[in-house]
Amino acid sequence: MKGRGFRFPSLLLPLLVEHLLHQITEYHQILTKMSLHKLFLIACVITVSFTEISGSEKTRESDCMNTDVCVYGATPSGILAAVAIKEEGHSVVIVEPGRWVGGILGAGIKPIQDCPNFRAVGGRTSVYMKILGTDKTNPGITDTELRKLAFSVSPAFIRGDFLEILSRHHIPVIYDHRIRSCTKTRARLDECCFDYAPVDETGCPVARPKKEFHLRVKAKIFIDAGYEGDLMARSGVSFRTGRESSHDFSEQQAGNCEPTNLTPLDPFVEKGNRESGLLPLVEDQLNDRYGAGDYYIQAYNFRYYVTSDPQYRVDFQKPENYNAADFELVGRYIDYLKEQATGSAELFDRLSRIFPGWLNAGEYNYHRESLFTMAPVGISHLFANGDYALKAQIWKEHQHYLSGLHHFLCTDKRVPESFRKQTAGLGLDIRHHPDTHGWPHQLYARESRRLAGRYVITTHDVYNKTHVDDPIALAQYGIDTYPSRRIWLRKDGKTYVGLEGNMFIGEAEGPTRIPYPIPYRAITPRKHECTNLLVPVCFSATHLGYASARMEPVFMMCGESAGVAAVRAIVEDTAVQDIDMKAYLEKLTALGQKLEWKSNQ
Repeated sequence: MKGRGFRFPSLLLPLLVEHLLHQITEYHQILTKMSLHKLFLIACVITVSFTEISGSEKTRESDCMNTDVCVYGATPSGILAAVAIKEEGHSVVIVEPGRWVGGILGAGIKPIQDCPNFRAVGGRTSVYMKILGTDKTNPGITDTELRKLAFSVSPAFIRGDFLEILSRHHIPVIYDHRIRSCTKTRARLDECCFDYAPVDETGCPVARPKKEFHLRVKAKIFIDAGYEGDLMARSGVSFRTGRESSHDFSEQQAGNCEPTNLTPLDPFVEKGNRESGLLPLVEDQLNDRYGAGDYYIQAYNFRYYVTSDPQYRVDFQKPENYNAADFELVGRYIDYLKEQATGSAELFDRLSRIFPGWLNAGEYNYHRESLFTMAPVGISHLFANGDYALKAQIWKEHQHYLSGLHHFLCTDKRVPESFRKQTAGLGLDIRHHPDTHGWPHQLYARESRRLAGRYVITTHDVYNKTHVDDPIALAQYGIDTYPSRRIWLRKDGKTYVGLEGNMFIGEAEGPTRIPYPIPYRAITPRKHECTNLLVPVCFSATHLGYASARMEPVFMMCGESAGVAAVRAIVEDTAVQDIDMKAYLEKLTALGQKLEWKSNQ
């Protein structure tokens, strides 16, 4: 049974032309670095943007389209879902709130970066994750050689490869449209409405759209493949944010926890005077017992590139609202580091943890061993369940914090002069994000909303203490949560500032070093809430369960499995919760998905 195609409504053509011009601008600035293979990717933008499939069925020509499946988010997960749908002969459209494809893989993280075990990766993910951005030409390359190569690729090339994949499968993407509302008949989604809301020149979302209710999409199945769960939330299904208590799911390490990175600093505006109030960048001491649940989640940050090469450097701009007093606690921390360091080499190492941070795989990341680093803490929970205006504010605050921290370290006299000069010479690297002044177009939202589905992934899954009969992918990683907030406290008669919520149990290979399955029930809502929605990224998990399972290879595998499930639901004319599980799992196995871990693998 073939699905009907669709045709782009005429109102979208100017938007596609605008997107094409943005992409040409981006790739023009790195042409000299690109192989012929990469140059071909530019042409793919045209193909992707203007693909038309015959047999369209439309309601209103001006603003509505019909398709078998609507995928929200051109993330790696969303792209693999769409590829799986097209491979099965059904029509699909991706609606992307931003202007780029590839999600966080197109904004800094490398495809294999959070994959400690290649053997646990299946399906198309096992192919894509090794070649995205690498221009691989040697089929005999070893995994070790490939991992080294893949760590050096530019996110610009990864975006290009995703565009080529979309073009090859004739999958259209509608950019700059974010979900506004959903219409349901009982428990079934009929259509979704999207606002036209182009991001700003740095890739940051905007508070208000240019055009409201600009696009309507009718589909048989909807897939929310975004990092924020915005379509999921507007569909009316249940979801979670924040941290569960240690009692909610019997997770020993859940809830708020004992602070780390304790540093003897005075957090008050007037040193020693609690009544003078707290300095910025620190919160009041814990009042709840350890293990209590709350609304906090882990820190976000950009995975960004810097350079001192004037040819590619874009200077950090001092924020308009910059106030050195906002970084006073950072200054006190620097004084502490100077007292503790045994020499200039150690001091510079500790200062570099503040800015630019941890050099991960070519790009800089949050340095969890430093009390202060290149991203704020304590505000990501506002983004997770905020409206679009608040999300835009928090995203922009991450930019302002990083720019302000850079300016502070370049100008504050407490910073050694040589480090000030070194820092002043660094700017954003335009080569990787040429059309956003070097800013990554994706904030690394490690955790946002989480579906409250038919199965909840917990630490018991991570520790291989559960059994599921509906596996769609394997996951393997440690319980990895970055700090939720920075607090002050009294201990043994002394005042300290520390970080709370920071843990990495089991390191990259996980606490048992054994993969565990992601159940199909974790990507499907409860049937009485919605019968035609799949959620392969913000899937059903606790804060700690998600902290392990939230890696891009897992999202990609879940995306492909979600695409296959969408087709099964259409073919069987049934709810996503009621598909023939035996036939579904057989199909996943045929596609090479790894559904169980055998000790001899």
